[in-house]
Amino acid sequence: MNALLPTQFSSNITSLIGGKASSPSGHQLPVFYPATGQQIATLHEADADEVDQAVKAARRAFDTTDWARLPVEKRQELLLAIQAKIIAHADELARLECLNLGVSMRELRERHVKRAAYNFRFFAEYIGQTKGDVYDQTTGYRSVVVREPVGVAALIAPWNAPTALASMKVAACIAFGNTCVLKPSEQTPLALRCFVDLLHEAGVPDGVVNIVNGRGSVTGEALVNHPGVDRISFTGGTETGRRIMSQAGLRLKPCTLELGGKSANIVFASADLDRALDAALVSIYSNNGQQCLAGSRILLEKSIADDFIGRFVERAAKIRIGDPMLDETELGPLASSGHRDRVLSFADIAVGEGAELLTGGKAASLSGDLAGGYFVEPTAVFAKSNSSRVCQDEIFGPFAAFLTFDSYEEAIGMANDTQFGLVSYLWSDHLPTVEAASRDLKSGVVWVNTTMTRELRAPFGGYKDSGVGREGGEASEQFYTEIKTVTTPTRPITVKKIGISD
Repeated sequence: MNALLPTQFSSNITSLIGGKASSPSGHQLPVFYPATGQQIATLHEADADEVDQAVKAARRAFDTTDWARLPVEKRQELLLAIQAKIIAHADELARLECLNLGVSMRELRERHVKRAAYNFRFFAEYIGQTKGDVYDQTTGYRSVVVREPVGVAALIAPWNAPTALASMKVAACIAFGNTCVLKPSEQTPLALRCFVDLLHEAGVPDGVVNIVNGRGSVTGEALVNHPGVDRISFTGGTETGRRIMSQAGLRLKPCTLELGGKSANIVFASADLDRALDAALVSIYSNNGQQCLAGSRILLEKSIADDFIGRFVERAAKIRIGDPMLDETELGPLASSGHRDRVLSFADIAVGEGAELLTGGKAASLSGDLAGGYFVEPTAVFAKSNSSRVCQDEIFGPFAAFLTFDSYEEAIGMANDTQFGLVSYLWSDHLPTVEAASRDLKSGVVWVNTTMTRELRAPFGGYKDSGVGREGGEASEQFYTEIKTVTTPTRPITVKKIGISD
């Protein structure tokens, strides 16, 4: 057994349908450890028949068992049991995630796995406070509005934060009485396969949460197009999101799509510049730069730009690159060799468009077992204009682009001049600037003098090409439930008689 691998690690990753693991079969896909380039597992792809089995298992659990009508107190107990199970296995989940993703163990334990556990606690608390509505304005009648689970959801998770983001979908889905089929990215199946096993150990009934693995063009297509699926929740790339929504529209299936971003991180001279600098580094280089909400465009007021950029570059050059299994590592490898090459290509693109390369721009050279890893140096460029590709394309790596502005209007104009609109970062201690920018920025989330603070009670999602719909407490309730209005007379009524002859 490789010392890196958890003791319960299986090198053959299969589906889990109706509480039972599938036999290894189907098309085989290699799973790599990004820090070494070593193949560590084989994924057995679920084809259309296997996806059909998973959807039918979820359908049976919803239609033929008491799961959808489980009392709220029982559902809360189960969600809290899942939270406890995740916490008890936090190190195992973090290690599996690290093996797939290459993000540092420290970050995975402190952010990703804690967030996964909290997702279940949050929805346990939320469903204890949900309520219906009563309308009695129409004389003689009372209408009661209730919410009921919708059925089977297809939950498609991304590769950049598999457990943290998939767990949000699963927790929301089952909290309201639905069942689901989860499809991770084929790049990062390890931790989520373990996660679903842990759900069953915590007491989730067979068929309520199923998992299928494979490529989007095979497993994902079959899942999205399956007539037994009632809802689709997808987090990933914008082009894939467009395809999913167009296919879902043919069957009138509601979707939530959390897609790409090219977020502006705006720093005014009135900001706490030390704090803004710390946050700028974290918002682009944490999670190895692979996050849709990264502050990848850093917009600086000209009077502070030279000093800010100089300090940023100095700090970026000191970021500790290396073994993600070590807590002291601050930047691990990118998730795949292909993605590494794509991120690196933007250094040449930037220079070709007239940008100044400030730091990085090449593969990081490590020795020993890590020599074959997909490491990239923290990179930053000073862009010639906001229209350049490094300011418009989502690079999705440790790659920052700097721009400068003279006025408030110029800053907001550049920030909004993008096809995306997921989040915006705003740094200023001048209240009128904060109030105006909070109104004028065209993004689903505005973070003022803070970085990456997720409030689960509030809706999260983007404008424009950053997505459709929202996740969060009430937003998830609206998505994973159907509204039913029940109207009852409050006293006997007189009904007009027709069809009676004299």
